Amino acid sequence: MSSALPDRVEIARQAQARRIYEGALPLAGMRRLAESLADVAGEARYTVAFGIDELGVQYLDLVVEAGLPLVCQRTLERFVLPVEVRERLGAITSEAAEAGLPEGYEPLLAPDGTVSIGEVIEDELILALPVVPVKPGAPLEWTDPSDEGAAEEARENPFAALGALKKH
Repeated sequence: MSSALPDRVEIARQAQARRIYEGALPLAGMRRLAESLADVAGEARYTVAFGIDELGVQYLDLVVEAGLPLVCQRTLERFVLPVEVRERLGAITSEAAEAGLPEGYEPLLAPDGTVSIGEVIEDELILALPVVPVKPGAPLEWTDPSDEGAAEEARENPFAALGALKKH
């Protein structure tokens, strides 16, 4: 088991050795993910286990847990979304090889047989982001209390202006 995360690793070598990496990566170091976050406070804890299955497929078992700081799109408040990713990634060297992966495997394209574990972790966290972040418990509708009277007036008769034109 190793806690130091190398920049790039050879998948075949790691799978043959059944290498396991555990540790934490700061969210501040994930620049692509940071673009979608409210701030970069926190870290992502990970476990990555390499292996080879009975069919000879080289894989990475990936577990990532993080609290992602997001901005609620209903209330515009910062909140932390707990995320847990559990994936088995089957290493492939071409897109055509994806069809040969067993069921339950997600493809991990590595044309040269190497991979950056940090980038894989960042990719999985990006995929875990909600399309529209909403804080749990946020109201379903936003209403502006100062507009209640104006809203009633607008709802009275949307065709009133057409009626005035018809009289001319």
